[in-house]
Amino acid sequence: MMTAQVRFYTDPACPWSWAAEPALRRLMWEFEGELEFAWVMGGLARRFGKEYRDEEGRIGYGTDCFADLMSHWLVVAADGQMPTDPRIWIENPLESTYPACQAVKAASEQGWEAGYRYLRRVREGIMFERRKLDHSDSLIAAAGQARIDRARFEIDLRSNASLEAFAADLEEVRDPPPEAREAGVVRRTEGHERIGFPSALFIAVDGSRHGVWGGMARSHPALRDAALAAGAERVNEGALEPLDAIRRFGRCATLELEVLCERPRPVVEAELWGMARDWKLKPVSALTGTLWERA
Repeated sequence: MMTAQVRFYTDPACPWSWAAEPALRRLMWEFEGELEFAWVMGGLARRFGKEYRDEEGRIGYGTDCFADLMSHWLVVAADGQMPTDPRIWIENPLESTYPACQAVKAASEQGWEAGYRYLRRVREGIMFERRKLDHSDSLIAAAGQARIDRARFEIDLRSNASLEAFAADLEEVRDPPPEAREAGVVRRTEGHERIGFPSALFIAVDGSRHGVWGGMARSHPALRDAALAAGAERVNEGALEPLDAIRRFGRCATLELEVLCERPRPVVEAELWGMARDWKLKPVSALTGTLWERA
């Protein structure tokens, strides 16, 4: 039985949420079986283009929305240290993030873990593979890569239930709670107020709420403390070995392995390249970094 629910506010194309993946994965491992996640989709863009505005990233305030997006992603990549390729915005730009958001809701019909695998696959596709994941065919193709039931996903994707679930998420995201306002993480996108991404709200069995808002959601200690405050117990402690981490989560960025394995960057990089030399791991290069998967 899960001890606490985590409502995780995000969008598949949010670069700050991509930067939060190392902390999120450490949280999921440490509190394995103790937390149940709900992936609350924020609808970052109904439509990208000349009318698009996002105050947080100053998107749409320059001469070109897509140039602003590229600049913002490069800033986040330098800060967050996750592999990113912003050339998507000049080569293969998304028209909207709404289809991917609804697709995550459809995948979550198969359980929160299936929803996470799908969200992660779509996030990787957008953030560093430069894939145009904004239409049904590409989103359905991603289901098999995320190891979820593709036939069921296709039905759920086209159902009113997933559309209504996404609409409910949008309503929640656009009604920031007082705690988010007090933390100063209310943003404005496309004329709507919204909770800053990523954010996490831990809800204990007794109904008490413990929020981790905005940038703090990229901090593993902040997420861990909120989980403990919500009554969850740490199941796993200490360091994972790199191969064990990749078996548990699949493809991992260098920073994720640094966090999961509790090793300094030079040490973990030396180990990873050593395993690549021995054909145990395969490096996947992105414009601003490297991910690792089993060879």
